[in-house]
Amino acid sequence: MGIQEQRADLDRAVAGQTICTSLAGTAGRHGARPAYSDRIDGAWTTLTWADTRTRALETAAGFAALGLEPGDVVALMMPNRSEHVLADLGAVHAGGVPTTVYATLAPDQVAFVAGHCAAKYAVLDGKDQLDRWLPVLDRLPALRTIIVVDAAACPPGDRYLTWAAFTELGRAELAADPAGIDRRWQAVEPGDTVTLLYTSGTTGDPKGVLITHSMALHEAELLQRTSVHTEHPSGISYLPFAHIADRVLSYYLPVRLAAHVHFCPDPTQLAGILGEVRPHSFFGVPRVWEKIMAGIQAVLAAEQDETKKQAVNAALDAGRAYVTSQEHGNTTTPEITAAFEAADAAVLTPMRALLGLDRVLHASSAAAPLPAEVARFFAGLGMKIFDAYGMTETTGAITANLSDRFKLGTVGRPLDGVELRLADDGEILVRGATCTPGYLDRPDATADLIDPDGWIRTGDVGRLDTDGFLTVVDRKKELIITAGGENVAPSLIENRLKEHPLIGQALAYGDRRPHVVALITLDGEVAPVWAAAHGVGTTDLAALAEHPAVLDEVARAVEDANARLARVQQVKRWRLLPAEWTAESEELTPTLKLKRRVVHTKYASALDDLYTG
Repeated sequence: MGIQEQRADLDRAVAGQTICTSLAGTAGRHGARPAYSDRIDGAWTTLTWADTRTRALETAAGFAALGLEPGDVVALMMPNRSEHVLADLGAVHAGGVPTTVYATLAPDQVAFVAGHCAAKYAVLDGKDQLDRWLPVLDRLPALRTIIVVDAAACPPGDRYLTWAAFTELGRAELAADPAGIDRRWQAVEPGDTVTLLYTSGTTGDPKGVLITHSMALHEAELLQRTSVHTEHPSGISYLPFAHIADRVLSYYLPVRLAAHVHFCPDPTQLAGILGEVRPHSFFGVPRVWEKIMAGIQAVLAAEQDETKKQAVNAALDAGRAYVTSQEHGNTTTPEITAAFEAADAAVLTPMRALLGLDRVLHASSAAAPLPAEVARFFAGLGMKIFDAYGMTETTGAITANLSDRFKLGTVGRPLDGVELRLADDGEILVRGATCTPGYLDRPDATADLIDPDGWIRTGDVGRLDTDGFLTVVDRKKELIITAGGENVAPSLIENRLKEHPLIGQALAYGDRRPHVVALITLDGEVAPVWAAAHGVGTTDLAALAEHPAVLDEVARAVEDANARLARVQQVKRWRLLPAEWTAESEELTPTLKLKRRVVHTKYASALDDLYTG
């Protein structure tokens, strides 16, 4: 089937549908099945799909009672919890446009986003979120009502409403006029905006990406067809709903699959939640997979029993051989299968069980290319992490590795109905049903994004191999051009450095400079464990960053990375910094991608010293 036939088939599958009609259908067919679970006071509390739709209609009625008109924007700043999805669904069913705002934004950034989209309503979790909004309310004249989930944090005054009072208002409104609410959601069209998502602002002011119902449902249909799922799978939602991946995987796709989503509002609790839920599918941005890998490596390195260590390493080799034998073009022999089955039963399944990953049928990664060494490490555990590629402007994945066609170290091949080609300079261009019509009130940026023939300019440089598998080289604007005129991809260098479990983050630098240097931070979870295992008498990160044993180990990590890099890519000098980089300290986006401009500015003197000191 050709691309156009694939596209027509997808169009037929979602024709005339919206998130509202999809939810109605799922609630009608699978109303008793679990939908969303929150961990409250140590126990799980669950909404069924019938509950979810009823609450969505009540929330829609609440917004209607407050005066929401079709097209009005509702800003949401909450962690991952049921109320977040219900507020979003309620806004959509009332004809509004929800936009989730990253919870790490500073007040000025909140003012920009909420002001740009003229948000008329905001739903905030509690004190932390209010502290980010209250200082800039005088700059948000369009904002009418602020709804606060934590009643104890809700300020007095007519402008504020607790979530409990809001939902009670909606319940009464729905009882009084159910037909009016039905008219609202039935009037929603596939081409209407289902959400407005702002980019993370790594290259300037955030831009509001318009995502329609049709785009969201096309993406969900693509993933439903190409992913490995059990019937009504379980999953974990822990990434921000301001990020397209979790919106699709924990909201739009579950509505179609009648899946069961468990919320993890604090990502630091993810390991414990994984162990409890044992999900059928699990998505992690590369840094999440790197941290899981680093934790396992630290435990293995501390193992004193050589016999046990050798058995684990032999099992990992068997797992790696088995997974790589299934890569595109390879063949799995009976000997490889037998060795894997023995290793899996004795070692690998118990290891995956300790991580809560033993029931995972579909493990995936996106947001940035997954380093090949990370993919191969998890292959040792018998896991295929299917790397995918996409962006907010394409409603998420447009290429992916699939169970029957994958190559570790690539981001797979284009999904059904997706047109993809490379420009003369290697930039990845894409066209398809999941591509945005543009940015809110930014015709200039929209013209830069979409060419006259409808191709999205992704801003990423890629390579296509002879089998059609795509490898992302780096962001087009982030490529280093050395003083000698050599093009260097910084992410390749950084990924090599981060393969050592001690290293949490790294920034490679060298644009218009004679050679590459690097800033490095320690992994805040692994470094104390490593220190204890190596007799270092402190666990303080700042002290560890100056300790000779740590510096020697990082030096070895740099040497090891350099040994696998071309001469022009090698790090000539580096500095270990005394603190981690986080979204709160602004070096990382909320999805743990590096904000290069921030690091370049914040550590300008340190970078200069690496060339002059």
